[in-house]
Amino acid sequence: MSPKVSDHILERLRSWDVEYVFGYPGDGINGLLAAWGRADNRPVFVQARHEEMAAFEAVGYAKFSGRTAVCAATSGPGAIHLLNGLYDAKLDHVPVVALVGQTDRSAMGGSYQQEVDLLSLFKDVAAEYCQMVTVPEQLPNVLDRAMRTAAARRTVTAVIVPADVQELDYEEPRHAFKMVPSSLGSPRWSVVPEEEELRRAAEVLNAGRKVAMLVGQGARGARAQVEQVAELLGAGVAKALLGKDALPDTLPYVTGSIGLLGTRPSYELMRDCDTLLTIGSSFPYTQFLPEFGRARGVQIDLDPFMVGLRYPYEVNLVGDAARTLDALLPLLVRKEDRGWQRTVCDNTERWWDVMERRAAVEADPINPEYAVHALDALLPDDAMVTADSGSAANWYARHLRFHGRMRGSLSGTLATMGPGVPYAIGAKFAHPDRPAIALVGDGAMQMNGMAELITVAKYCRRWQDPRLVVAVLNNRDLNQVTWEMRAMQGAPSFLPSQELPDVDYAAFARTLGLGASRVLEAGEVAGGWQAALTADRPYVLDLRTDPAVPPIPPHATWDQIQAAAASVLRGDADRVAVVRQGLRAKLQELLPSFGGRHGHH
Repeated sequence: MSPKVSDHILERLRSWDVEYVFGYPGDGINGLLAAWGRADNRPVFVQARHEEMAAFEAVGYAKFSGRTAVCAATSGPGAIHLLNGLYDAKLDHVPVVALVGQTDRSAMGGSYQQEVDLLSLFKDVAAEYCQMVTVPEQLPNVLDRAMRTAAARRTVTAVIVPADVQELDYEEPRHAFKMVPSSLGSPRWSVVPEEEELRRAAEVLNAGRKVAMLVGQGARGARAQVEQVAELLGAGVAKALLGKDALPDTLPYVTGSIGLLGTRPSYELMRDCDTLLTIGSSFPYTQFLPEFGRARGVQIDLDPFMVGLRYPYEVNLVGDAARTLDALLPLLVRKEDRGWQRTVCDNTERWWDVMERRAAVEADPINPEYAVHALDALLPDDAMVTADSGSAANWYARHLRFHGRMRGSLSGTLATMGPGVPYAIGAKFAHPDRPAIALVGDGAMQMNGMAELITVAKYCRRWQDPRLVVAVLNNRDLNQVTWEMRAMQGAPSFLPSQELPDVDYAAFARTLGLGASRVLEAGEVAGGWQAALTADRPYVLDLRTDPAVPPIPPHATWDQIQAAAASVLRGDADRVAVVRQGLRAKLQELLPSFGGRHGHH
């Protein structure tokens, strides 16, 4: 039997060293599914519970492996479901290729069942490359270009294959007019700025007395160089959320996350510096960068379209972070005065003390800050940590100190709900020998996480390290939005939209054969984490947390806290707890001697 188009697609994916395709079946890709049967399931078809989860798993795999990920879905509803996960990949600059079915060519334009104009639907999310294969000779070129473009541009591409085309005998492009032959492979190259540009950047950095650095995910491969530059310039280093794993938090001048979920020392670093060096980050929140005109700026980014974007930088360098810093380092002059860096280190040390005190504030039943802070000391050196969107992201950003080979990610730009668990699944396929931990709010758990535990149970025997811990911060409240309503609208919590049903997540996990426990009081938290991290199987930790602990922003003023308290007094169901908790947490920051620890009140 001669190979069909579907056989060729899978063979070509194997030639690209694609190990997994995250997907969900449907008759629009029946030809491909049959080919998978003939190909002995290579690449491995990983069956999610929903196409959006398949896309998120692909994003997680790409983020934690550094490779291009592939996801697959049927025509119509399946293709539509992929979109949210694909936008997550596009906005966080992650290479993902979507392989999508379509109705037969003969039915196109006939308002046929499940017929959706997929070229138009995917036109934005896969703007760099989106093609429909209508004859076999278009392959392998279309697939090769989709793979190469996704990797080169760090973005989403899409290949649409009508169901009847999948079943055609494969014919390769001939040596003829209007045929487009193809070749495999993503070439690697490095970009380094011109010497003159480097000199201009060095002049700005050498002139500064108080240098602040901001690093993002683009600096991940340049850890050693970033450390050398920070040492030379006596700088403090803040990290964008996607760059949380770019530099260890054990370095005393690393101030942690920046932005609304960031730390006070990062806020002060940007407020008081006179020079800003941004490396591999497109952090969008201008209000957390230095006042315009206060600081001179230099930016390094690999993407020429992303430089000069967030701040009036004086010098914009286009280049690979590691190579560019290697070329810049010999031009930098060591700063003898270390007063600025000492201040940064002192502020950071004080912040970690404050975090510990905030975590120790008594709550009802468990302070969510403590629930996450207790994990900090137990994190394995090679852990892969994911966080969902919502208040869980606050505690991930503020309470976990990354060290060793730890990796972490969340939905940085789209900030969509629901990727925490599927990201962790993708991470486990990327590194089956490393532990994964997902920090998830109960809203996200109900939206996506519970069903995806079924996927965890289905595949966990493939992973050498069995540990995938899903920690549910269970406060029966859509907490981040509740706090945004209080702080920004000055409105009390609207219970019909904010209150969540109470679910026994641990009991559900046990029905799937996973490990699980419910933690109902502060004294059980550390033991719960230990049980989860030493389990011989994936584990769900259901932490009953207090919704009245406010995610106070790093620049919080008394006015904002008052607004939250005032709104509560206007009729919030949770008023007393919220007022007490909000003021107490703020007092931890302002009055170092205030407040006790667990068990000492």
